[in-house]
Formats: sequence, structure tokens, C-alpha cells
Amino acid sequence: MRNISLIFKQFSRAVLLVAGFAAMGYTAQAQGDATKGEALFKANCTACHKIDVRMTGPALGPTITSETDDKWLTKWIQNNQALIAAKDPKALKIYNEYNQAGMNVFTNLSDGDVANIIAYVREDWKKMQAAPAPGAATGAAAEDSGPSNMVIFGLIGVIVIAFIVILVLNKVIGTLEKLLIKKENLPVEEEEEEEAVKVDRLATVKKIAKNKKLVFFIILCGSLAMGSWAWVTMWNTNVHQGYQPEQPIKYSHELHAGVMKINCQYCHGGAYKSKNASIPSLNVCMNCHKVVKTESPEIHKIYDALGYDPATQKYDSTKAKPIQWVRIHNLPDFAYFNHSQHTKVGGIECQRCHGPIQTMKQVYQYSPLTMKWCIQCHKRTNVNGKGNAYYENLISIHDRIKKGDKITEAEMGGTECGKCHY
Repeated sequence: MRNISLIFKQFSRAVLLVAGFAAMGYTAQAQGDATKGEALFKANCTACHKIDVRMTGPALGPTITSETDDKWLTKWIQNNQALIAAKDPKALKIYNEYNQAGMNVFTNLSDGDVANIIAYVREDWKKMQAAPAPGAATGAAAEDSGPSNMVIFGLIGVIVIAFIVILVLNKVIGTLEKLLIKKENLPVEEEEEEEAVKVDRLATVKKIAKNKKLVFFIILCGSLAMGSWAWVTMWNTNVHQGYQPEQPIKYSHELHAGVMKINCQYCHGGAYKSKNASIPSLNVCMNCHKVVKTESPEIHKIYDALGYDPATQKYDSTKAKPIQWVRIHNLPDFAYFNHSQHTKVGGIECQRCHGPIQTMKQVYQYSPLTMKWCIQCHKRTNVNGKGNAYYENLISIHDRIKKGDKITEAEMGGTECGKCHY
């Protein structure tokens, strides 16, 4: 009977090991969030791609599903030009297939963002395959996009049931052993000793404490866990990604920038000509809302702040008061960031830092805005000097230096206020 008990114990360990690997496999399959990926896909990809139809670029459903190397896909989406420059065979094949038409680089997307987009594309394509459009060939085999959730949950369920059965069988075997010992009048010293250990919890603790290897393993795991927690906590200090405060007026970017297609610079005019993007004055709002949605309580907050009477259409400056907007994106005082350098000179779109702003009903901080995040973007972003007065000036100065001409700091922008005052 004891041999049977040992066999079941070994089998239970094997089942636990398999359960662990299954859980790890399920975690690996669930890395991408399709819900977040949908918003990112609509903000970055829909201009050139559809899930099921070829546009400027290929249909992403079958393309991404057939490509199983997600690391390569991430590199291609973030910076395909780097892969082409490195003579990557897959990249060159796609580049030549589409007549060497360059695809936009998306260095603003993190690895997690790309994983979310890939998860969304695969999930949406899977739904399309499950419900084909009218007139489509129903006999075509669907692309294999990995095990379904039903299969994974079924496997986990089988493992849990097997583990419960093993526990029950071990209990039954233990009971049968006790009955056999009583029936054959065998010595029960060992059994009595085991019962005493169960009662005496302190004896068990002492026994474990004497096992130096086990104690060392527990201390090591605890130290690693606490160290990892401390590192992550300190690393994320003053990182406000996801910060979404309540604003005094419920302004929807989804409606204005998304549905109405209003350009960002219409309200944030400073983004193209100064360091700060600037908060729009209420007069900008009044360009439309003097006649649009005049009955809205949120619009009346603008009227109250301006001292405007919609009945007489007159302003009373004595009743005017500023709106206390809550700042969302706030860099440290020692960090210098110039909007015009990035948007006008660099040609960077607003979504690179602020995320899919056109889909946000209430704005939140999309990017971490850490130094690491900025440096990674600077490493991945290619500089386009053609037709850019700033870079053309640098090239001409470089040519003059080669000729031995004298160059002053003023010619290299040394008299700009921002060089010293920021």
C-alpha cells in the first residue's frame, strides 16, 4: 500500500508541474490586450491598412496571423526602415513586393502597444473567419492563430479535476493503511509519532528550520521578491502614466478631434511656434459655441467664466473669472522640452507623445514621459534633413568649416533665447 501511496505522490508532483507550465503558456498567449489594441489600431494603422482587404498596405489579418515571430513583427512595426537598412530578408521581401514604398515608422509605440495591436488584429481576423461575409467561400480553411480560450480553460479544468482526484485517492489510501495496520496488529510507533508531529505544530517548524537548504531557498526567494518590488516601486516614483484628473469642464477630445476632425493646432496653436503647446483661451471655444450647443450646462460654464450673457450677447468683464484647468502632462523643472522643435522641425505628430487623443472622452497621460522613454524615441526616430532650413543651415556651416572659414556661435543658433533661458 505504501508503494501505491508513493506512486500517487510522485504523480501529483508531475501534475502540479504540468499545471505550472500550462499557466505559463496561457500567460504567454494572453500578453496582448485586444481592447487596447483596437484603439491603437484605429489611431495609427487605418490610414493604410484594413484587417481583411488590401489597401496601400497588405490586409493585416492573414499577414499577421501567418507570421508567428512576434518579436520580428514588433521590430518591423516600430522601425521597418532599420530592418530594411540591415538587409533583413523578410523586410526586403515586403519592401520589394510593394514597389519599395516606405512604411511609416511608429517609434512612439512601445512593445506592449504593438502586442496589443497584434492581439486585436488576430482576434478580429479570427471573428471574420468564423463568420464569413455573404458569398465568400465557406470551405476555405481558417488560419491557425493558436489554441482557443476554450481549449486552454478546458486543459486547466482537467488538471484541477485530476489534482482533486489525486488528493481524494491519497486520503483513501492513508485510511486503508491505518485499517491494515490495526487488522494485522502491526507496530504503530511510526503512526503514533506522525500523529504527535501533526498535533505539535512547533515541532514541525523546528524540523523545517533544521533543513538548511530549504531555509536558504525561502530566504533567497523572499529577498528576490522584496528586491523586485522595491526596484519597481522606486523606478515608478513620480511616473504618472495613466493620470486622469477631473477637469472643471467636461471637454471631449473624442468628439472634437475624432468625430469633428478639428486639427490639434486650432486650439493648441503654440505647439508649432513655441516651447509650450498652450491651453486655448475661451475665446477659441466661443468661435463655435456662441451659437452651438448653447443650452449645454458645460457650455454655460464657459459663459460664466467670460462673463457672457447669451440673452444679450454681451460681455461683463467684472464677472469674468479664470477656469482652473488641472495640468496632466507635467515634466520636472530640470527637463527642457520644446514643442515646436518636435512638431515643426522634427515633423512629429501629437499622438507620438499624447497617444490616441482623438479617441479619449477624458484626457489622460498616455506615455510615461521618463528619460528612458525619450531616449528610446530619439534613438529610433530618423532625421529628415531635406527641405528643412535648420538642417540645411547646419550642412552649409559644416561645408564652410571644411573650407577653413570662421564660424561664430550666432550662426549656429547661439543667440536663441532658449539656449540659456528655459
